[in-house]
Amino acid sequence: MTADREFDVIVYGATGFTGRLVAEHMLATHGVGRGVKWAMAGRSKSKLEGVRQEIGAPADVPLIIADASNPASLDAMAQRAKVIITTVGPYQLYGEPMVAACVKAGTDYVDLCGEPAWMAAMIAKYDAPAKASGARIVFSCGFDSIPFDLGVTFLQNEAIARLGVPVRRVRGRVRKMKGGFSGGTIASLMATLEASKKDPTIPRTLGDPFALTPGFKGPAQPSGETVERDDAAGQWATPFIMAMINTKNVHRSNHLLGRRWGADFVYDEMMLTGDGEGGQKRAKAAKRQGDIQNMMLNFPPTRALLRRFALPKPGEGPSKEERETGFYEAAFHGETADGRVLRAVVKGDKDPGYGSTSKMISESALCLARDVSRDEAAGGVWTPGAALGAKLIARLETHAGMKFSLEN
Repeated sequence: MTADREFDVIVYGATGFTGRLVAEHMLATHGVGRGVKWAMAGRSKSKLEGVRQEIGAPADVPLIIADASNPASLDAMAQRAKVIITTVGPYQLYGEPMVAACVKAGTDYVDLCGEPAWMAAMIAKYDAPAKASGARIVFSCGFDSIPFDLGVTFLQNEAIARLGVPVRRVRGRVRKMKGGFSGGTIASLMATLEASKKDPTIPRTLGDPFALTPGFKGPAQPSGETVERDDAAGQWATPFIMAMINTKNVHRSNHLLGRRWGADFVYDEMMLTGDGEGGQKRAKAAKRQGDIQNMMLNFPPTRALLRRFALPKPGEGPSKEERETGFYEAAFHGETADGRVLRAVVKGDKDPGYGSTSKMISESALCLARDVSRDEAAGGVWTPGAALGAKLIARLETHAGMKFSLEN
């Protein structure tokens, strides 16, 4: 077991932009010598030393040299920690060796993955071995998909407590968001598009809301791909770029919880743009912009130009001021089979792609290391909602600037 491991958490990829923010959060929130034993890991000792100095960490914060191209180094690192945080993506290119090392060592693992085809492959390959070794592998511990996965989990827990039954239909709606997506997220999208050209099963996986629930197919789900009037919200709604991964994780949470929310559970996500003619125009404009971006991304010469000149590279990101002034708010409208309604809202106080994401993944790792026993969540491939649930919500509200609440 991992109780006697040298470290509670190792931050792998600490020299990257998001990894450095994770290390900053660990230092600022949990410090050194406050009971949490953590270390930073990456390929270059000199770069790790630079990050340690830049974030103001003491010189005795341990540094570990590990590289995805050297599986032995990952095996050695995994054996030293209770939990590995990895920000080294795209995961479909670099992620499997770290998953394999953690499964082999019985070590818990968290990442920021929003790559459903890769996740489906990892579930098929590693769920059974992880159950055998006791490793808890938890994907998607950033903005994709914690606010949405845990937003639905929170709403369902409240519905069962207050109404006596789960809500059968949930509409996830992004109300407000300021802040961009990370260079790593964009790199993951590019890698998925390239892989789709070679593997015809990937587009089918991306289009299947139950791609992460092997052996179970639920009812037909809303596509979320058209502009529509959302009467429940009283606003116009447009497609939300991250719905493709978030909806799959929400359905997997339900699946892992024994379909506690019902085998007929229906969930979709969209972005709200306001009421009236103005809201409709904004929704249509956002849809057109998204269509144009998709068309450009699917055109190889455009992808090459974007990689070279236009898009942030992995390891790049916004300024501290941009991160600090970002925010987001997502609402969840739930209806029971007999028409009763319950609503919840999730708010975050930093930009979603970096400031909030770095805090979410940090607290997810500590929740595994400190709060959730293997009696509560045994080994296997999990979602944050199913494995960590209410205990992670409490951590996020205490340490990550997030708020989960019901509203009238």
